[in-house]
Amino acid sequence: MILAIESSCDESALALFDPARGLAGEWVHSQIALHREYGGVVPDLASREHLDRFPALLALAARQPEYARITQIAVTYGPGLAGCLALGLALGEALALAKRAPLVGVNHLRGHVWSPFISLHARAPVKFPDHLRALLPHLGLIVSGGNTLLFILEDGGRLRVLNRTVDDAAGEALDKGAKLLGLPYPGGPLVEQWAAQGDTAAYDFPRALGEGAARAHTPFSFSGLKTSLRYRLEKMTPAQIESAQANLCASYQAAVVDQLIAKTEALLDSGDESMPTIRSLGLSGGVANNQTLRGAMTTLAAQHNLPLLIAEPRHTGDNAGMIAFAAWADNAQVTTFDSSHPATFEPSLSL
Repeated sequence: MILAIESSCDESALALFDPARGLAGEWVHSQIALHREYGGVVPDLASREHLDRFPALLALAARQPEYARITQIAVTYGPGLAGCLALGLALGEALALAKRAPLVGVNHLRGHVWSPFISLHARAPVKFPDHLRALLPHLGLIVSGGNTLLFILEDGGRLRVLNRTVDDAAGEALDKGAKLLGLPYPGGPLVEQWAAQGDTAAYDFPRALGEGAARAHTPFSFSGLKTSLRYRLEKMTPAQIESAQANLCASYQAAVVDQLIAKTEALLDSGDESMPTIRSLGLSGGVANNQTLRGAMTTLAAQHNLPLLIAEPRHTGDNAGMIAFAAWADNAQVTTFDSSHPATFEPSLSL
């Protein structure tokens, strides 16, 4: 029985995971309302909120019968905000001492890697290893506010990062674009709502795609897209922006999604000898909730006759369920926490 802790940014989260049955409980406190008036996450406020909220979440978890059977504590050790991570690590160390249980560190991004597989495990825990093997090698796309990357998950849990962003992440670009348009934080979902009413071809925003065979390995880049939107808005009156908001959002979102899909498809079609035969596609991270992106990935998977695994909405953001699952699925080395040797935890995917 694994108790997991997630505190990398502005969600305080706990989860209980039983490998034989699945997730026994999940508890999350979101800080969106707290940070909305500042237009983004304020690290000091986020840290203070973790300190205030974790005791109540822990009390809820302690009511579950599975809490008495905890045999391992898993905690996010990065990437994330230093103060927020420190509070989660402190809680993990205290619980490990109190429960006389080993503490294991989990990379937050490895949680996103494994999140699309949680529902597969829940349907048939005993058969999960066989089902997993049939889906590997797996090409996954992580799209969140802080990270955008493509990776291959191979047999044995080995990870190979194939592409990543060199500047803004896709979710960050959507949120910053929303801010330029005067939409409140978090703006990404609001861009999606407005985009549903607009024309994706109304404005020609740049897509950092790369040319020909190089496209597969041309890094993601969204800062130029954000700058293009800013320059366009500077040439428009407030009244023009208001009347064109749906078209602006639709065109801007399309530029983000097109780049994500184009680079994923380029890897599938690259013919590179270093690329194994992909047997499944995956989508995870907070932006995985975007319906346009989900639809485009569904189409891409169907075109290549590949099964598509998308993380459930509750496991796309910062959550402890994926941290618990990753601790188990990776068969992470169990060790007593020692902050002076962070590399003993999970060095496979450090960004």
